[in-house]
Amino acid sequence: MSSLAALARLRATRQGRAERLRQMRHHHLVDEPLVLIMLTMAGEAAAPLACMVGTERRRPTLLTVTQPRNRDQRQAFYAQLAAVILPHIRRRENTLQQLPARPGKPVRQRCADAPQIIVANHATVEYLRLVGRSIRFQGPPNVTEADPSVALLGRWLTFFAERAEYPGSSMLLPLTAQLAAHWATGQSGLEDESLSALLAWIEPPAGLSGAQAALRTENPVLFPPAGPASDPTFDDVELEPRMIAHRQALAAGDHRTAARLAAELQQALAGQLEPTWDQVWNGLALLRAIPQAPRCARRWDDDRDRFTGHSLLIARGGAPQPVYDQAVDAARRLARLEQATHMFDDEQALDDPFVLAERRTAGAAFAGVVVTREPDRQVTSAKGRRVLRPRFTVRTEDPPPITRDQDLVDPRRPRTIVRVREVVPDGQDAHLITVEVTAGMGTVSRPVADAVPELDEPVCYTASPSQWGAAEFPSREQTPWTHTGTSADETPADQTSADPSEADQP
Repeated sequence: MSSLAALARLRATRQGRAERLRQMRHHHLVDEPLVLIMLTMAGEAAAPLACMVGTERRRPTLLTVTQPRNRDQRQAFYAQLAAVILPHIRRRENTLQQLPARPGKPVRQRCADAPQIIVANHATVEYLRLVGRSIRFQGPPNVTEADPSVALLGRWLTFFAERAEYPGSSMLLPLTAQLAAHWATGQSGLEDESLSALLAWIEPPAGLSGAQAALRTENPVLFPPAGPASDPTFDDVELEPRMIAHRQALAAGDHRTAARLAAELQQALAGQLEPTWDQVWNGLALLRAIPQAPRCARRWDDDRDRFTGHSLLIARGGAPQPVYDQAVDAARRLARLEQATHMFDDEQALDDPFVLAERRTAGAAFAGVVVTREPDRQVTSAKGRRVLRPRFTVRTEDPPPITRDQDLVDPRRPRTIVRVREVVPDGQDAHLITVEVTAGMGTVSRPVADAVPELDEPVCYTASPSQWGAAEFPSREQTPWTHTGTSADETPADQTSADPSEADQP
């Protein structure tokens, strides 16, 4: 936690209301997200109990399981869930369009739209990952319990869960993470995983402070858990007795009583899900009120690329995602995650003054005024040519940056890249930082006029996202057979990751 974030939490505690941490919203929100609230029995790892799903607040679809431990009923639940989610995905798949060729990239296809799933918290993301893993390997259609739509749903849930790992991806968003990134509360990060408590701090009822409102949300009767685990007291008092009575009625052949108990059970589960359903839509409204960051569009384009790739892989009959990555696949995936993390952090700083200020306190960015400048400075390149390499010096009272060859950029000059060449103390609390312009300055004959700031001009520099290129890996011929595994032969030549839809993921 940065010093500014800690200060924001202290201020939130003092004023009794959450404090803003971000000025911009850094994740894309589609016009028609699919909200999914899952509920499973406490103590049951992958036994679905109920869910509420839909794209309209006033028209949710409620799915329930009267006997979660019954394998056939679980299978029927997944089939019903697939009947809701898969058509939503197919409508986006049908928006496939042709993109023109660009330098270094041939003509390619991409969906004009992509699905977005909103869930309540991180625990639901992990639950969807577990569900996807448990159903995507189901057998052929001639097996009684295997429904092809269920296996397809498992592949898509796995895809969304894996995309959720990438910072900046907007395909599967846990709402608590989004709200906690934009507001600091007076409670711990663990307590911020409670959607009810988090919203209580952001918008406390009249006459109550955030702490008082959050304390009220600890009553599971008024504020049921947001899932996926249900409240144990609800399980013992309401759920289990009805399940036992329903099972006994079926065993006795009393179908009328069984139907009545099933309806009562469904009503009780709806009462557990409806508060969370409303809270999710309220949280989305809060996020939509925040302006979207400019670089958010590029990250959503990348999401659409990954969605298109996975859709085409399924259409070609590609195999489901493996349970475990091979060694090379795992290394590639880790490299892509690291690259995405660095790029997302840097892009947030360029888009959001609040994030930039937070970086300045940690020495990852600095601001100051220009005290010297050499706009016409030239050097001789390795090929013997004279090239333009302007330099200027900035005096700053911020913590000095790490003195290494790192590309920096000023948000007001996004096309001009500089590198720190020297850091010299200037008094007790100030430093003189000499930087060299390495990109965006033009040529000796045609220099860019504003590449070098004027004397006494205030400037601010942070890391440039463009420096994080894709990691290089040895070719297949140079990779030992112990690290390739059998999956390499089954993967198309242009898809080398464990999840082929994520090839070349930034």
